[in-house]
Amino acid sequence: MEWGLRSGAAITAVVAMFGGYLVADAYDVVPGMLTMADPWPEPSPFPTAPGAVDGPAPVALLEGLPGDAPVPNSVEIQRLVSDLAGDKRLGSRLGVVVADGESGEVLGSSSPDKLMTPASTQKLFTGVAALSSSIASTTLETKAVLVDDNTVVLVGGGDMMLSAGKGNPNAVNGRAGLADLAQQVASKIKVTGATEVRVALDDTLFTGDDIAPTVASPDIAAGYIAPVSSVGINVGLLSDGYSDNGPRASAPGKYAAEAFSAALEDQGLKTAGAVVDATAPDDARVLGQVSSAPLAEVVEFAMQYSDNTITEVLGRLVAVDAGLPGSNDGATQAVIASAKRLGVDMTGARLRDCSGLGDGSYLSAQQLVDLLGVMVDPAHPELRSEAVGMPIAGLSGTLDSSLGRFARPNAAEGLARAKTGSLPRVRALSGTVVTADERLLVFTVLADSIPADRSVGATWIFDSFVGDLAAYSTQG
Repeated sequence: MEWGLRSGAAITAVVAMFGGYLVADAYDVVPGMLTMADPWPEPSPFPTAPGAVDGPAPVALLEGLPGDAPVPNSVEIQRLVSDLAGDKRLGSRLGVVVADGESGEVLGSSSPDKLMTPASTQKLFTGVAALSSSIASTTLETKAVLVDDNTVVLVGGGDMMLSAGKGNPNAVNGRAGLADLAQQVASKIKVTGATEVRVALDDTLFTGDDIAPTVASPDIAAGYIAPVSSVGINVGLLSDGYSDNGPRASAPGKYAAEAFSAALEDQGLKTAGAVVDATAPDDARVLGQVSSAPLAEVVEFAMQYSDNTITEVLGRLVAVDAGLPGSNDGATQAVIASAKRLGVDMTGARLRDCSGLGDGSYLSAQQLVDLLGVMVDPAHPELRSEAVGMPIAGLSGTLDSSLGRFARPNAAEGLARAKTGSLPRVRALSGTVVTADERLLVFTVLADSIPADRSVGATWIFDSFVGDLAAYSTQG
C-alpha cells in the first residue's frame, strides 16, 4: 500500500510533532549488559521494566525535517534488508519492510506478507482503533447510583485505573478516586437521614471471557494480565505502585466495589452485608461520578508501558462503541475492522486477543508498516498520541541504552522510535527512523522462530539494522 504524495510542509509538521518520547512497552524489556558474546542466553520471557505511573517528560525534540529531503535508493535499502534476512542467527522466519514515511513507497522488503507472531507490536492496532473511534475524546465514567432507596450500585464504565483513595489530576493511572466518589455519595445519602446502605456492583459493560482463552495460565499466574472488568483499581494490581506484573485481584470489579464500600464507611456510613452483583436501571438516580483521564491519554499509557490489561480493555471499549459485544471476540473483530477502514489491507490477519500476549495472533510486516503510515499521516492527527508514545532509541523506555538497546555508537540513537515485541523465540520492532539525509522512514522487523539461545542477541541485530537506516545517506 502506498499512501499517496503529501506536501513537504505536511510531513515536516508530522515529524516536528514527534518531539515527545515517552516510556513504553514495559512488557518487552530485555535486561542485562550489552554483549555480543556467542551464545546469547535466553532471558525470562516476560521480564519487568521499571514502571512509573506518570511517565517521564519528553527527552528529545526533533526539529522539522526538510520537505525535499532525498528518498533513499531502494537498491541500497534492499541490500541492507537482504543482509538482515540472511542472518541465520534470526532463525528461518523473518519479515521485514522499510518504506518511505511520506509516500509509502516500499524501499526494501523480505517476506513482507508472511503472517507472523507480532507479540506486543500488535498493541499498535488496538491503540489506533481506540484513537480513531468516536469515544477517543471522551473519558471513562465510574458512577454510583441509588436503587431501592438503600442500595448504592457502583457502575463500571471501563476504568480499571481507579485509585482506592483520592484521585490524582496529574496522573493517568489513578486520575479518578473511589474515595472522592464515596465522598460525593455520602454527602447525598446523609441529607436523607439514612445512616446505612447496601453496596452492589454493576459490572455488565463487558461480556464473555475476562481473559482471552489463548493466554497461557503461567502468564496469568505471574500477573502479566488481570481479568478484564469494567471497573478496577490500579489495573487490578494488589500492590500500591504500578508494575507490568505481580499479584492481581482475581475479580478486579468486586475488589474495587469492596474498596468503595470501605470508603463509604470512612465517610461515616454503615454498609450492610457483602457486596452483591446487580444491574442498575438506566434511570437510576446518580449519586456521584468520577472520570478517568481522556481516552487518548489512556491509550498513550497502554502504549508507553505495553500494558496488556488496559490494551484489552481498550479493545472491548472499541467493540461496545461499534455496537459489538464487549467480549474478546467482539474486540478483535472491532480492531481488525478499524484497520480496514483506515485503508490497511488485513488479508490473512488473525487476532486472538488485543494485546499480543496470547497465542495464535498473526500479522505481516507489511500490515504493521501500513499502519505506521497511517499513524504518521497528517490526515490523521487523532493518532498523534500513539505516534509519539513509542520509546526513543537509546534514550527511553524499552529502547533505553541502560537496557542494552541502541548503545553508542548506534546512529539511530535519538532518531528512531519503535514499539517492541517480545515472546519466547519471538522478537519484533516496528516504528520510525530518520536518515542522515533527514528523511522519515517507517519499518517493521518480525522474527518468530529464533533459536532458543539467540533471542537476546536478535534484539541487538535489529538495533544494528535500524542504526544502518539512520546512518544512510544518498551521498554515500
